[in-house]
Amino acid sequence: MALKAGIIGCGGIANQKHMPSIQKTGMVDMVAFCDAKPERAKESAEKYGTANATTATDYKALISDPAIDIIYVLTPNKSHAAITIAALEAGKHVMCEKPMAKTSAEARAMVAAAKKSGKVLTIGYQNRFKPESKYIKQCADRGDFGDIYFSKAHALRRRAVPTWGVFLDEEEQGGGPLIDIGTHALDLALWFMGKYKPKSVMGSVFHKLNGNGDCGNAFGPWEPKEFIVEDSAFGFVTMEDGSTIILESSWALNTLEFGEAKATICGTKGGADMWDGVRINGDDFGKLYQKSPALGAAGVDFFTGGGNSPEVEEQLSFLNAITKGTPLTVLPEEACIVTEILEAIYESAKTGKLVTF
Repeated sequence: MALKAGIIGCGGIANQKHMPSIQKTGMVDMVAFCDAKPERAKESAEKYGTANATTATDYKALISDPAIDIIYVLTPNKSHAAITIAALEAGKHVMCEKPMAKTSAEARAMVAAAKKSGKVLTIGYQNRFKPESKYIKQCADRGDFGDIYFSKAHALRRRAVPTWGVFLDEEEQGGGPLIDIGTHALDLALWFMGKYKPKSVMGSVFHKLNGNGDCGNAFGPWEPKEFIVEDSAFGFVTMEDGSTIILESSWALNTLEFGEAKATICGTKGGADMWDGVRINGDDFGKLYQKSPALGAAGVDFFTGGGNSPEVEEQLSFLNAITKGTPLTVLPEEACIVTEILEAIYESAKTGKLVTF
């Protein structure tokens, strides 16, 4: 019997990522839709819902419905924690879109609520499910890189400032590119390293290009008065064992080296990056080497290897954890550390001081 899900937030991320992927799993009936704009909930229900799907503008209507097993929290960052905690307390399993929350206190409260409820909570870091990410993680877990002591988390856009929704609203989102796309890159770096004990953080946040709205933005000109979040942010993270992560994020930056949801890792036995597929490096028999695994099928016409998209695999990880008790790929405790580090970067940039844990 299919699980029954309620969708809270029917905007871009719901329509572009979650609802199509949920549908493809064949494991879930979407029976209720909630959005502050009733027309969006209605459109989503008509496209993805069951024949008798309901709509609402108040998320509490979905959380209080005993027929619903799962709640998807796909709202602006400000409301992630409140909705997730309420859903868990009502006995629902929850997938919350990234980042976990605006603040570390909220993220920790979400982890505590999940533990108390016994329900499954995961966060939408779908980039862990990309073939490149999975390959590097498998190599790291096998020990191919040795002790990974240095990493770079890349989330750089040359000119790709999102001009829709609430992306430029600091109150709703908590920040700009750092909390939006930097969160994905940092999650990958931490996951590859397998280290989740930060010791200290230094951060820099810039508002340098916000004032020029007409500068070749991929999504069209922005209104400078509305662009109040940072246009770029950078962090230097030291872990308890001395390992170091440099995080770089931007929506607008004068650079020719750009790419997001990527990480570079350096260990005692080898290293890897994601700048051209996957590139592994190291030394053998006194010689340096570089290799690039073929992550897609090759040599067969009209066949690309099949398999699920990262977004569908993300759903299956969540749903199988609920139905089969299999381990989650994205643990809430790990996502909480990401939020703690992001918050520390913003705090360090604000105060000009080192933030310690």
